[in-house]
Amino acid sequence: MWPNRRLIDLLKIEHPILLAPMAGAMDFELAVAVAEGGGLGSLPGAMLTPGGLREQVEKFRARTGRPVNLNFFCHTPPVPNNAREHAWRERLKPYYRELGIDPAAPVPSSSRAPFDSEFCAVVEELKPEVVSFHFGLPDARLVRRVKAAGCIVMCSATTVAEARWLEARGVDAVIAQGFEAGGHRGIFLSDNLSGQAGTFALVPQIADAVKVPVIATGAVSDARGIAAAFVLGASGVQVGSAFLHCPEAKISNPHRAALQSAGDDGTAVTNLMTGRPARGVVNRVMRELGPIDPVAPEFPLAGGALAPLRAKAEAAGSGDFSPMWSGQAAALGRAMPARELTQALAAEAQALLRGRG
Repeated sequence: MWPNRRLIDLLKIEHPILLAPMAGAMDFELAVAVAEGGGLGSLPGAMLTPGGLREQVEKFRARTGRPVNLNFFCHTPPVPNNAREHAWRERLKPYYRELGIDPAAPVPSSSRAPFDSEFCAVVEELKPEVVSFHFGLPDARLVRRVKAAGCIVMCSATTVAEARWLEARGVDAVIAQGFEAGGHRGIFLSDNLSGQAGTFALVPQIADAVKVPVIATGAVSDARGIAAAFVLGASGVQVGSAFLHCPEAKISNPHRAALQSAGDDGTAVTNLMTGRPARGVVNRVMRELGPIDPVAPEFPLAGGALAPLRAKAEAAGSGDFSPMWSGQAAALGRAMPARELTQALAAEAQALLRGRG
């Protein structure tokens, strides 16, 4: 039995293990597997059109009747800055020439769609059990529409101040994202990366600050991390990098190889890949240009100029220019089907919490 059932009862799931919604690294197959294992399956909407998201939900529901979480970004669309984008192209020009790519070729678009009225209409139509947000919340009117559709609302917080802000605006649960977490930082009330706390420090302080259930994320890759999260005051965990080891994950061969050889010091927070801070495996472009470069255009525009380099390098088996998102504990992951991994994590964590681990 789990010592804290607040999240289990709220989400109507068997185990308080949530699949992190990892845009570009997964689809409905991984979400189904985690849901069938007793956790909460999640579908990322940031890189999908409303029609594409609807299709993913339909495929999920054709395979399982378990609850699903739809996740959305809440960033402000960037204002084009020709000077900054030109400077970014100039910074990357030597790599273009090295790989035999025309530096003057048009820059591919790099799109991440924020939650808007069109996505909200899809939510109202499909009525997912859970809707989660990253980079803060959308307009209050949209949040009210989501809640009126019967959806539980969750959002990431990277500080106690963000958690309190979210609770005051009606979220049903807060995802406490420690600095160890892979992927984009959910930071939204400031841009002070140096003040971001690790999971071990953040979770208990958020749990003390808010009344809603707290979900720990960041370096939670095995049963020890799950058990520790509960001891720190969490009601559940969100797991990302550990599930990228599973066969259902849709990641490149270089990304999978990097995860298999990951170490505790093998990741860094970078803005090179998209323009917004995110943790991933250190690769060539991060070593040589950053990992943080003020020239990188605003999110998500930085990824456009990198796209031709990424495609050429990945075709040759290299992740030199790829966003290989990963948390600091990716090495603790296991290459096994996601349903089995979810069940194993639950059983092992419960044994630890009962003192038999």
